[in-house]
Amino acid sequence: MANNSSIKFVHTNIVSKNWKKLAQFYIDVFNCKPLYPERNLSGEWLDKLTNIENAKIRGIHLELPGYSPAPTLEIFEYENNNSTVINPKINSYGLAHIAFHVDDVQKITNKVLENGGRLYGELVTKKVEGIGILTVVYTTDPEGNIIEIQNWKK
Repeated sequence: MANNSSIKFVHTNIVSKNWKKLAQFYIDVFNCKPLYPERNLSGEWLDKLTNIENAKIRGIHLELPGYSPAPTLEIFEYENNNSTVINPKINSYGLAHIAFHVDDVQKITNKVLENGGRLYGELVTKKVEGIGILTVVYTTDPEGNIIEIQNWKK
């Protein structure tokens, strides 16, 4: 049965406490590129979409490295953010982390730490039969979102 519809992954969203600072972290550490214009969204259409009265969103899309055109990382800050404190766990339900393949895991981990991120776990290296050698670590961005930094060698 032929399916003529097209599906294309577009973006992943992070709701941020401070969208400018968080966007700068991903630009500085992972070489993401800002895609302008910055977003300044509000109005009845947004209230209906979000089911939030008087919703106001500011933010930007960042082009992810390695692909062009690439899906984006959408970093938004709501004027009336929900004040629920996040403390993500790698084994929690829902979206758990984003991942970047890098040439030097330790070097990028150091950049994460220098730019306000934290280690979540330890850097490990593991040979996976039939695939290669994985060097990987979980870190967090400055707002606590979990990031996997990985490198596969054959």
